[in-house]
Amino acid sequence: MDLTESPRATTELQRGAEALLAHLAAGGATPVLPATFADVDGYWLPPALEALVALMAGQDALGPLAKAAQRDERRTALFLCLALAVAGQGDRIHASWLGIAFGELSADRPVAHGQRALWVTAARGAYGPAGKIFVLRKLDAVDLPDQTDVDGWLAALIPGNPAVVIPHSLVDYPELAEIPALADPTQAAAKLARLRGRCVEITSSKRPEESASPPPRNGSGRPVSAWAHDEPLAVLRSLIGSGGPEGPMGSLVGHLRDDLSPGADPDLAAAALHVVAPIVRSVAEELSAATRSAPPTRITVPILGHDILLLPEGPDPRSLAEAERRITESGVPKRRGPWPGYAVAALGIVLGVAAFLVPMMLLLLPGVALCAFAGHLLWRAHGQSRADGDYVRARTTELRELADGAVWAMHEYAREADTRAKLAADDLTDLTRLIRRGPRAA
Repeated sequence: MDLTESPRATTELQRGAEALLAHLAAGGATPVLPATFADVDGYWLPPALEALVALMAGQDALGPLAKAAQRDERRTALFLCLALAVAGQGDRIHASWLGIAFGELSADRPVAHGQRALWVTAARGAYGPAGKIFVLRKLDAVDLPDQTDVDGWLAALIPGNPAVVIPHSLVDYPELAEIPALADPTQAAAKLARLRGRCVEITSSKRPEESASPPPRNGSGRPVSAWAHDEPLAVLRSLIGSGGPEGPMGSLVGHLRDDLSPGADPDLAAAALHVVAPIVRSVAEELSAATRSAPPTRITVPILGHDILLLPEGPDPRSLAEAERRITESGVPKRRGPWPGYAVAALGIVLGVAAFLVPMMLLLLPGVALCAFAGHLLWRAHGQSRADGDYVRARTTELRELADGAVWAMHEYAREADTRAKLAADDLTDLTRLIRRGPRAA
């Protein structure tokens, strides 16, 4: 149908429809259809508006419904489903309208704005338990393509995972916590605990309909509240020709991950968790299995910049001896030794002897000065040698103490591993129980 044939009637129709939607979204009572809503030949909107008002007033709407559906069945069904939900009368829709309006979902195609609007509206309970179950079945029927993308689903549910998790046993040896063989089980246990916490949060979030105070009601006894979601209203405005939803259509996986992220609407999160429950369970099982990895019995760890092989009975003697050799050879700078002092002392002695043999007493004073300077050089060289020796002994002692402490830390880590695996198994059991319950109906 070409709307340009009657632009004035179309403009008036759009203005009236916009006013009607604004009235409904603000929680207004049953509107009265303006007399200026003249029918436009072949256009579905005028009879759809008439049917909407009749349905809200509890009157017979079969005539305008049949006319609107004959002109455009899908748009009519989508308009009525969303408009009645916005008006707080989603229970008045016919079950078949949801199927006609929703269409088919596919992981290969973006989710249409109308489908997302119905998804949001149903998840919020606008159509009661039956409407929520309908949408969940539509979502369940799609084979999600990213089921093996563990990192992607974890990033959606528990974003911001720390790069390294340091267990209590390795607090004094954080470099040990960075070794993959030790870090992976600890990291997996921390992720599983956070994942369980997020599932607890989703499944126990308080819904608006659980509020202690009852919602306000209109004259017909139905709850009235301003509509707070943009998707349904944006789609309704698009249907009546007054703009459309902002932004491109998103993918099914993208919507699910957005709904699962912290801070998302709790009803949407519950629905998304129900849909991806098999994926979440699989991810949790992988994490739990990773925590059961046995700690290594031999591990090489950098201590004071030297690689030391740690064994259950203690540090490997050969790697420890090699590290001590490198500390001795390169731990202190190369020095000239005491020979400059001896050379200066010899020169001073020669001048002193010459002062008595020549005789030339003028040579005595330089000889004494040189001997004194030689003594200073020898004293400083001895002090440097002693300091270098003390440094090497301190470094080697520290190396041995740290290596022994690292071995004890490894033993403590091994004892923690059993407890960590048990806690992870408990987390997996609780998580499985939580996601098996699914979202609440209404």
